[in-house]
Amino acid sequence: MTIKKFQGRTREEATERAKAELGEDAVIMNVKEIVPKGVFRSFKKSIFEVTAAVEEKESRVDSGIAFKNMQNMQKVHETINMAADEPIQIPPVSAEPEDQSKAEQSAIEFLKRNAGLLQKEDAVERERIEEKLENLQTILEKQLAAGKKKEPEEKELVKPDSRKNENLSFIKVLYETLIQNEVNEKYVNQVMDELEKVNWNGNSVDYILSNVYQKMILKFGQPHGIDLVGKKPKIIFFVGPTGVGKTTTLAKIASRLKVEQGKKVAFLTADTYRIAAAEQLRTYANILDTPLAIIYSPEELNQGIEQLENYDVILVDTAGFSHKNQNQKEDIKQLIQSVDTRYDSEVYLVLSATTKYKDLMEIADVYKEISHYKIIFTKLDETTTYGNILNIKLYSEAEVSYITNGQNVPDDLEVFNSQKMVKRLLGGS
Repeated sequence: MTIKKFQGRTREEATERAKAELGEDAVIMNVKEIVPKGVFRSFKKSIFEVTAAVEEKESRVDSGIAFKNMQNMQKVHETINMAADEPIQIPPVSAEPEDQSKAEQSAIEFLKRNAGLLQKEDAVERERIEEKLENLQTILEKQLAAGKKKEPEEKELVKPDSRKNENLSFIKVLYETLIQNEVNEKYVNQVMDELEKVNWNGNSVDYILSNVYQKMILKFGQPHGIDLVGKKPKIIFFVGPTGVGKTTTLAKIASRLKVEQGKKVAFLTADTYRIAAAEQLRTYANILDTPLAIIYSPEELNQGIEQLENYDVILVDTAGFSHKNQNQKEDIKQLIQSVDTRYDSEVYLVLSATTKYKDLMEIADVYKEISHYKIIFTKLDETTTYGNILNIKLYSEAEVSYITNGQNVPDDLEVFNSQKMVKRLLGGS
């Protein structure tokens, strides 16, 4: 017999995963709800774990014996005690400073007693978040300049219960704001777990907000635009699904490089699938007075590069394709890998901010098989939630380099600003 455990957000999801792996004949032995731990557990959701078993199949099975075995299995299943599937052991409690354990117990009791009160104060805190975010940079600068905590006499002026109440309400609002912005619950819980490690109970709301703000900025990392230091020409590939705006994004970056930085820019296009794709890029090439060549094979790519060796950068437009199309995936992979080792190259995966997170994960996985890449997010003007930018950054571990928020060339393009994005995710403008 094979026995395995499966988890899901609901009982049904966990059961479906068990059936998908073990088959429809799998017997659900036990269902257990796993409740989140920690002081902020009331803001998190439980997950469910099912224990499933399936009889190992032999090469030959007599139908009569199989029927009897099924009856016996059913009888056994009916007599199983579902209360617990394993011995319960309570680990010894480690010694802690008395004041710390009292503070933690007090916080837990407060959550139980004042759940209704916290809900009433949520609306007030929501109104305060945006104002606090707008002034957050000033707050951080003052804290850094001061270089020390407030004096004890100042702290005593604030009643402990009042501050605790305010902080817990504020943390709950932050949690719900991130969820509403479609940040994946897994990453929101990571933020809450990190916040739980700091002394949130004894500090001000401004301290909590600045702590979350700084940690989220660190999650995004330090973005960079295209760096043309090194060998010439540098080869930049733009890849991604159909309809995300690769060609327009390429034109925006080309315009910035040529007009603002004075670089010599050239175009190559390998998009021979889409009707009039080359003509769209030719229009931009004529406006920028930039050479354009169409390539039909990996061999022609290096020939095109050799003819443009006196240019600083060559931007290569590629065909968009469904991440489920294996043939086109291999074509793009061969094209990128065929670049002569004499040249430096980079790959930018262009994604739409309006795409569902599940689809973005599949796309990120497919293109990771093609090449290491950096990310450009487009169509930020077509959505009101930005959580997927953080989600896919953490999921893929790839740098987010640029964002676009419209069709205007080159205006609606900017190097990704992590501070501005975190303010949006936390409810600011």
